[in-house]
Amino acid sequence: MERRRGKGKAGVGELALERLASYPPPMTQINTPLTCPCRKTAEKTLPFAECCEPYLSGQAKAPSAEALMRARYSAFATGNIDYLISSVAPEARSDIERGSLEAWARESEWHGLDIVETVEGRSGNKTGIVEFVAHFTRAGDDREAHHERSTFRYDEKDQCWYFLDGARPKGRTIVKGAQIGRNDPCSCGSGKKFKKCCGAVA
Repeated sequence: MERRRGKGKAGVGELALERLASYPPPMTQINTPLTCPCRKTAEKTLPFAECCEPYLSGQAKAPSAEALMRARYSAFATGNIDYLISSVAPEARSDIERGSLEAWARESEWHGLDIVETVEGRSGNKTGIVEFVAHFTRAGDDREAHHERSTFRYDEKDQCWYFLDGARPKGRTIVKGAQIGRNDPCSCGSGKKFKKCCGAVA
């Protein structure tokens, strides 16, 4: 599998368009509101068009750290790799491997997102932390749950939130399935190798 490094471009790429095109329900269910991937398991669901789609399409910017966290999860579910890369803080993009992100999104089925805790990350804050559990199945393996505390920062110049880094909460990790190798893509979805991401603080 070819791996390429790069910052990517903002917007919806060919892979994202392909995944978005396959995401809506069959024609028989066309009148049913399309639930946003990040709200699949929530008590109160929201249509994709009223939740993460405006952020992924570039029509709006995520107004909080949690909104960006949800948008990044939905980007994985719809294959929007460009958004995943552009939503990472510029200073943290050097180790991103686009090929790893593409494979992770393409080979996984996304079952839902649980927000465990949010610390700051709102209007007027410079940083924010979002603890979450992402549920998915990769390449037909057993269902997994990735537990992480992600750090975000607000950029005054760009007037937007960026994902900075993530780490598994010590003593509260929820991981099922095969163990990740040090040189494998990190399961947090950062696009970096495990040893340079969550493996460095595990």
